[in-house]
Amino acid sequence: MVGLSPQHALSRRQTMALGAGGFIASLLAGRIPVQAADNGTLTIAYHVNLPSFDPTMGPSGVNPSIQAIYRSVFDQYIGQKPDLSWEPGLLTAWGWNEDKTKIWMDVRPGVTWHDGSPLTPEDIVWSLTRAGDPKGANSIQFIWSKIANFKIDGQKITADVVSFEPTIFMWMGFMTGYVMPKAYFEKVGADGFEKKPIGTGPYMVDEYQGNAFLRLKANPHYWGPKPAFETVVFKFVTDATSRVAEIESGSSDLTLEIPYEEYDRLRAKPGFAGVATPVSDIGLIFITNVAPMLDKNVRMAAHLAIDKEALVKRLLKGYGVPISTLEAPIYTAYDPAIKIAYDPKKAAELLKASGFSPEKPVKFTIQTTRGYKPKDYEMIQAIVGMWRKVGIQAEIEVYEIAKHYELRLSGKLGPAAFYNWGNATGDPTNSTGFAMFPMSPHSAWKGPEVLGMIGPLWGEKDETKRIAGWKAVDRAVADDALIIPLLQYVQPVIFKKALKVTANESAAMQPTLVAKA
Repeated sequence: MVGLSPQHALSRRQTMALGAGGFIASLLAGRIPVQAADNGTLTIAYHVNLPSFDPTMGPSGVNPSIQAIYRSVFDQYIGQKPDLSWEPGLLTAWGWNEDKTKIWMDVRPGVTWHDGSPLTPEDIVWSLTRAGDPKGANSIQFIWSKIANFKIDGQKITADVVSFEPTIFMWMGFMTGYVMPKAYFEKVGADGFEKKPIGTGPYMVDEYQGNAFLRLKANPHYWGPKPAFETVVFKFVTDATSRVAEIESGSSDLTLEIPYEEYDRLRAKPGFAGVATPVSDIGLIFITNVAPMLDKNVRMAAHLAIDKEALVKRLLKGYGVPISTLEAPIYTAYDPAIKIAYDPKKAAELLKASGFSPEKPVKFTIQTTRGYKPKDYEMIQAIVGMWRKVGIQAEIEVYEIAKHYELRLSGKLGPAAFYNWGNATGDPTNSTGFAMFPMSPHSAWKGPEVLGMIGPLWGEKDETKRIAGWKAVDRAVADDALIIPLLQYVQPVIFKKALKVTANESAAMQPTLVAKA
C-alpha cells in the first residue's frame, strides 16, 4: 500500500472488493486516507504525471513541472539553491580556461548509485556525450554538443569547447542536466531503465503506478543532507479541484498549483499553512506563423486587447506580475522599458485596417491546458472575451501538457497556444533565445524576423554586449508581436501546518525542501 499507517490499512477483503483499479481510484479520490507526514511519510498531491524516468531524453526532460521528481531521484552536475544561485552538485568545481577554449570539472568522490556501485568520472563523460549525440533524443542536444574530446585525470575532467556556449554550466543545473549511470544503463537498456531506474539522488524509486502514484524511499547512502522523510509519495492528481480535495481531506500533506482563491481559503483554515512565491515560470501565448497570424495587425491587436493587470487582479487574486517580454523581473535581461500597454481602441483600429471588426471577426484557434497552472483555462476564456470585443473570434481547444510538447516539437501547434515557460537559469538564451530562434525545436514562430539578431548572440563572449543584444531582440519581438507574454507566475503551495516548506524560485517543489515544523 502507498503510505498507509496501520490504523488506516484496508483489510484483505476490502482490497479484493475494490480491485486494483478501484484501490488506486479510491486512493486518488481521497477516500482511502493516507497518514502522510506521520511515520516518516510525506504525500504530495502532484499536478502532472510522469511520462518517463529518463530525465535527459524526450519531451519530459524539458518539462519544468517534472523537475521536482527528477531532482529527487537523480543528481545534477551542478546544484541550484531555492534562490536560483548555483552550488556544487556531482561536480565540486568547474570553469573555463583563460581563453575559453576548454572547460574543466572536478567530480565529487565517494558518491554511489542506488544499486551500490560507485559514481565515476566515466559516468559524467558518458552522460554528457549521450546528451550531445545528434542521433539521441535530448531536446537541447545542440547545447551539449558544444563540448567534446573529454579527458579524465583522476577526478578531474577536461573537454574542448567546440563552440562557445555562455550558458553551458547553467544547463548543468537545469533541464536535462542530470548524470546517468553508464554501466547500469548499458546493461539494462532504455526499457530496463524505465522499469527500474536508479540515480544518485536523495530518494530511490520504490514503486510506480503510471498515472496514479510514485513512491520513493530515502537513499541511506546519500552524499548530501539526509532527507526529512523516509518515504515520499507523489500522487498524480492533474485536476486542480481534486488536489484541493486531497489536501482538505487530509489524504495528502501538500499540494501546489491550485486556484488562488482556494489557496487563500485553505491558508486561513486552522491546521494549514502556505507559501506563494514569484517563480521563474512565465505564462505566454505562442504565435505560429500561419494564417491569420501572418498579419502583423492581427498579432499586435491580439496583444493590445489583453488587459493583463485585470487578469492578475481579478482572476488571479493579485498573484502574478504582468510582463511584456519573455524576461521575468528576476531574469538577467529584464528591461522594464519594454511595455505593450492595454489599448483595445488601437487593437480595433489595427483589425479594421486588415478588414476585421466585431461584426466580421478574424477567426483562429487557441490551445490551452486546463488545471495545469492556476486558472490557465479561465485566463484564456477571459482573453477570448477581451478579443471578441475588438474583432477576434477565437475557439478554445483544451489539451494535456504532454500534447502541447508533442505538437510544439513537431511544429504543429495551432495559430495560438497558451504555455508556461520555465527558465530557472534566468538567462535570456533560455527564454527569448529558445522561444524565438526559428530553428529551435522549442519555438513556435518560425519566421526570419529576429534570426539575424539572435544568431551572433549564441557565442558572444562579452557578457555586457550579450545581455544588451538580448534586450534588443526582446524589443524587436515586442514591436513585431511575435509572441504574447502575459505574466510571471506566483506558485501557490498549501500544506499541513505540521510541515515547514522552503519556497523554490525555480518552481520545483522538491521533497527535500519540506521538513517537519
